[in-house]
Amino acid sequence: MNSKENAYNDHAADACCAADAKASAPAPAPPAGFVSKGTVFRISTMDCAAEESEIRRALEPISGVRGLGFQLGARTLTIDAPEDVIPEAVAAIRKAGFNPEPAAPTQGGADSDDHGNTAEGLWRMVLALALAIAAETLSFFAPDTTVFKGIGMAVAAAAIWLAGFSTYRKGFAALMQGRLNINALMTVAVTGAFLIGQWPEAAMVMALYAIAELIEGRAVDRARNAIKSLLDLTPDTAEVRQPDGSWTMTPAADVQIDTIVRVKPGARIPLDGTVASGTSAVNQAPVTGESIPVDKVQGDPVFAGTINETGTIEITVTAAASNTTLARIIQSVEQAQGSRAPTQQFVDRFAAIYTPAVFIIAVLVAVLTPVFLDFTWMQALYKALVLLVIACPCALVIATPVTVVSGLASAARRGILIKGGVYLEDAHKLKAIALDKTGTITEGKPKLVEKAVLASQQPEAVVLRWAADLAGHSDHPVSKAIAQGLDAGEGGVSGFKALAGRGIEAQLQGQTLVLGNHRLIEERGLCSPAIEELLASHEAKGRTVTLLADEREVLAIFAVADTIKDSSREAIEQLHELGVASVMLTGDNVSTAQAIAKQAGIDEAQGNLLPEDKLSAIEKMQAEHGRTAMTGDGINDAPALARSDIGIAMGAAGTDTAMEAADIVIMNDDLRRIPEVIRLSRRTRNILLQNIVFALGIKALFLVLAVFGSASMWMAVFADMGASLLVVINGLRLLRGVSNKA
Repeated sequence: MNSKENAYNDHAADACCAADAKASAPAPAPPAGFVSKGTVFRISTMDCAAEESEIRRALEPISGVRGLGFQLGARTLTIDAPEDVIPEAVAAIRKAGFNPEPAAPTQGGADSDDHGNTAEGLWRMVLALALAIAAETLSFFAPDTTVFKGIGMAVAAAAIWLAGFSTYRKGFAALMQGRLNINALMTVAVTGAFLIGQWPEAAMVMALYAIAELIEGRAVDRARNAIKSLLDLTPDTAEVRQPDGSWTMTPAADVQIDTIVRVKPGARIPLDGTVASGTSAVNQAPVTGESIPVDKVQGDPVFAGTINETGTIEITVTAAASNTTLARIIQSVEQAQGSRAPTQQFVDRFAAIYTPAVFIIAVLVAVLTPVFLDFTWMQALYKALVLLVIACPCALVIATPVTVVSGLASAARRGILIKGGVYLEDAHKLKAIALDKTGTITEGKPKLVEKAVLASQQPEAVVLRWAADLAGHSDHPVSKAIAQGLDAGEGGVSGFKALAGRGIEAQLQGQTLVLGNHRLIEERGLCSPAIEELLASHEAKGRTVTLLADEREVLAIFAVADTIKDSSREAIEQLHELGVASVMLTGDNVSTAQAIAKQAGIDEAQGNLLPEDKLSAIEKMQAEHGRTAMTGDGINDAPALARSDIGIAMGAAGTDTAMEAADIVIMNDDLRRIPEVIRLSRRTRNILLQNIVFALGIKALFLVLAVFGSASMWMAVFADMGASLLVVINGLRLLRGVSNKA
């Protein structure tokens, strides 16, 4: 039988992931985490943490295995080991009931064979169901003779084989290793029912179980593929400029860094890069979640998978196809899917106790009920087998991963990269959030917000041209902001001199001019009470003031400020509505910090902070408020991001160090995404609790009915798979997005 022939029927995305008695506390294994090098295998029946644990235990005794990299969404395993160890590792995995096949490393795309496997698996299930119905018909209508009974048993056996071959294969492997998972339980239950003469029901139970698993698998993969489908947005080819100036279509995977690529209006951008020439509006929704196109000019970054809408642009490639922002997002989400969230860890521990406990109860029912309740041995054995079917913890175990994966995918669609289910779950517990100022609350780009000409002897236009000329000769951010905010001057600057920590000096039109800070004007003896008053009023608003002066007087004052983002005030207001306190931590002076905090509506502001001061502030907030998040974008924010309960980095303007230290990355630097994360976390938590309560309630009801009532094996499989499908559908609701309500 082809191992890819029935991938979804073999194992429908977490449905069979009942943790066995050892799953909750795996024995020491080769190193976990992402392994970028090694031999890659595709294991179509591996897609949950419990099966990952089984494979780890199988490989544990093998020396030479340096690392294992699991990509559960893609169903791949990377084994980092010497070539001579690989065959032994493959044999150990096969012995555990899995069938690894060599595969090429992927970028996180959806499995290419999945749709074909699903269609083929569905036909097998339909045929198995038809045979099961035929077996039921023969049992009910055919004469009770040895011949017809033999035919009916043969038809039932064929149905069981078609629907349950993979279940039997993995079930026997589990039983041989002393593990009680769902495959082991179904193997014992169906085989026992067949042997005690309930072969029509055994065939129908296996067929229904396999069909429900197939449907459930497609539903779960919808959540997993929600983010991987983004990879399809990236074009396979790029229009590359050749040395002779011509343009050639080249596979995107072959395009090197620093190559010039042309993107025409309406086309998708194939690779990350910066605009080398041209202007356009780019729809960045696939990466940042922004619904409004962003204007791009020379020097601006662009991302693979985004849509060039209005003009032809040429971009300089900055990342290979396998390392684009979109590819890294998908890879990060897949790694996050592979890590178990707190609720999932609890459920796995519970299932590790629950499944063997019910198996023991089934044995006691088979042995004791004939003695104490006057059941016949056949009745007792049948009830025990029904209990084994009910014992399947599918709905319980699948309740968490499908919900968490849906939440991660929903966040990624909105430009929010959450690096693990633990952060998605824990975000609802946040009581306070610390925010850096520059680039987080503010734009991070100083702008000229006010100017005033004070010269008594010079025309205003002349003074402003002088200021533009001087500012245009300086690389200081404040000078650049002044130059950009004023019309270009006439040039002619000479004798340019930088005055460290004060400003600049130059000759222009026969006179000496200075453009600098308050200290420079004080040193030149040009300050006055009126100017002091103007300076104080601007500094109270958090502005940086620069003055233009000649040798006799101050000619003009320019106020530069790092303006607050339009989204910051709304974001802080939403955080307060959610009951989260806000504190600004910045290296700027206290007066600027307080002014910006007041404008943004932030509860408290602390200024003049070094990186270690921010770290101390986070620890103090944790002591006062409880769980605290830190939001920032710079290298100086990295220690505080790492120390906080949840670190949130601004992805567009953020440094690589900050994004590496953070647990959540906001790709478009919009602070409103943070209250979205908290609302998503709360909704995820509610759905998790709903699913767990529902799954346990159904189990408890049918366990009672099985022992004291008249629950049949049919009822057991319907109840179990029905509950599984309902918790899957409930979890998938997160894919619809997050409302603006708490």
